[in-house]
Amino acid sequence: MGAPSANIQQAHPSGPSRHFVPNSSGDFDTSNTLEARKYLRTYGLTPPTVESFETQAERCLAILHSKQTPIDKYQYLTHLRASNVHLFYRLLADYVKELTPLIYTPTVGEACQKWSHIYTQPEGMYLSYADKGHLHSVIQNWPHNVEITVVTDGSRILGLGDLGINGMGIPVGKLALYTACAGIRPDCTLPLMLDLGTSNQALIEDPLYMGSRRPKVSAEEEAEFLDELMAALTERWPGIVIQYEDFKNPFPSLQRYQSTYTMFNDDIQGTGAVILAGFINAVKQSGTLAKDQRAVFLGAGSAGVGVAKQLVEFFIREGLTEDQARRCFWLVDSKGLVTNDRGDKLAEHKVYFSRDDNEGKQYESLDEVVEYVKPTILMGLSTIGGAFTPKILSRMAELNDRPVVFPLSNPSSQSECTFEDAIKYTKGKCLFASGSPFPKLEYEGRTLEPGQGNNMYVFPGIGLGAILSKAVNVTQGMIYASAEALSTSLTKEEVAQNWLYPDVSRIREVSVVVTAGVIRQAQKEGVDRELHLRNLNDEELDAYIRSRMYDPFKERDRVDDELAQITGQVSKL
Repeated sequence: MGAPSANIQQAHPSGPSRHFVPNSSGDFDTSNTLEARKYLRTYGLTPPTVESFETQAERCLAILHSKQTPIDKYQYLTHLRASNVHLFYRLLADYVKELTPLIYTPTVGEACQKWSHIYTQPEGMYLSYADKGHLHSVIQNWPHNVEITVVTDGSRILGLGDLGINGMGIPVGKLALYTACAGIRPDCTLPLMLDLGTSNQALIEDPLYMGSRRPKVSAEEEAEFLDELMAALTERWPGIVIQYEDFKNPFPSLQRYQSTYTMFNDDIQGTGAVILAGFINAVKQSGTLAKDQRAVFLGAGSAGVGVAKQLVEFFIREGLTEDQARRCFWLVDSKGLVTNDRGDKLAEHKVYFSRDDNEGKQYESLDEVVEYVKPTILMGLSTIGGAFTPKILSRMAELNDRPVVFPLSNPSSQSECTFEDAIKYTKGKCLFASGSPFPKLEYEGRTLEPGQGNNMYVFPGIGLGAILSKAVNVTQGMIYASAEALSTSLTKEEVAQNWLYPDVSRIREVSVVVTAGVIRQAQKEGVDRELHLRNLNDEELDAYIRSRMYDPFKERDRVDDELAQITGQVSKL
């Protein structure tokens, strides 16, 4: 192909300045052909060699390995995403298992703590309480069409507490996973940080803190702000999927908006769904019937209760009444077992699981509760590192042939136990899944792979399913369907090895399965608006989903096709 003429170059819609808009980079990719560079007006702005993907990856990995700390690696990957978005996602696609812990948990926790100190470039949007009354006009500044946004107010980032606007790392990282795992185009995503003040006095006094130096607004003020926000987002982008993340109290917004907008809360629903999927497989492998399961939850906050309620639904579908299902759970908070007669006023969300059968005795520690309940399942959502002690783990193995142990708190430093300790003290008997990643382990001549109940198994498919079906709402049925689909996505080999979750390296294939399950459930409930998808059989639906997924490896081909089309048009003149 010859070099494009000046007329072809002028046919391109804009000059190089457009490439510095967030999420629209990629034209400076060194894999672009010389003809494409001339067409894109980037010829001469990059070194002359046209590189293969393999060469690009070799350089990126060499740079990454030269970095000494996880946060240094995080910053390099952030720069790569901003400067060459397609290369970033090609690298992530090929090395998803190795890179995910660097772009999201656990490294994102440190990145959020240091956000104002390591800030170098804009990512996403910041909407402050001072913008109240003008949110619609501020949102107009975002230059792209948006299909999905992740929203946080930074008030409860992971297990790290109120980090104010420093919590922006969460929406940024979450949306990177939406793209990597489910193929939602990066320029159709919007990380959104709500600057509603902070209760963290250290941040207010930090001279480098980049948020508003004011106390956190009241619940009533936040509700009014969110009402305006939701209306503004859906007016600018009708059909947008809105995911809430890391709000200190996630229940009010979920209850307020889930029937009005296409929204869900990943802390409650995504966490519940991914744990439910692992739980379904653990129950199958444990040999204990659902009706005989006894689950102790360490952590009775919004996340713990949200997860427990998802599991109640599973028990009901297994034939139990709601009351029977509810009584399979014992919740433990900082004061001990949650009971009706404990003497303190229970938070509203704890009441559903509060026990009335403790016969007046108070159980103030996890050890006491384990002895009292004799659980088959031990769940941790407490952010108390090491709370599952050797004594407790050993006791679980004494009580059960295949104890289920899920230390789900993030980051890894706050996980209730490590994979190594769980295997060691249960003598290899436990069915294990954690919230944070742990390395594989050699035990009695076997290589054991830890299950990780990472939300990335479900939330990308929930989001893509809602987008492709044009769902009016994200229903609880769609959330449950995502868990059921995930539980069926394991290969025969993975099932044979007693895995609870599929290999994360297959995440895009898994996301197709989850997305299809979500779409089918949306159709069953009549909340879908893309009605032609109802006519597709399952094989056709899977093919449709794949065809709509962004593939970073094909972006160069897309530019070449665009160039060829324009070249053909010019040659006819």
